[in-house]
Amino acid sequence: MINQVTLVGRLTKDPELKRTQDGKPVTNVILAVNRQFKNQQGEIDADFVQCTLWKKTAENTASYCQKGSLIGITGRIQTRHYENSEQKRIYVTEVVAESVRFLDKRKDPIEVPAGREF
Repeated sequence: MINQVTLVGRLTKDPELKRTQDGKPVTNVILAVNRQFKNQQGEIDADFVQCTLWKKTAENTASYCQKGSLIGITGRIQTRHYENSEQKRIYVTEVVAESVRFLDKRKDPIEVPAGREF
């Protein structure tokens, strides 16, 4: 069986690093991935894909990425379900990341010495 997905898109919000009860780092992000074709109005739609990142991948993404960052994710699709407060079964489909690539150029602040203008 093959379960592999590769996505390139932009983060819809700043990643927030959390920890499980046993201390494992985790972050959940939503990746906006443009479709390869235009809709009837001539616009490009996007899919918003929920992704879960673990351990060092989660830590690095939370440290170095922000809303709008362009990243590439390879991973696997995973489904799960739970019952909400109204006892209704909720199904979730997400991508569990195995690797993440930061595709934006790094934006280091430029330090300008006092009294000099560029």
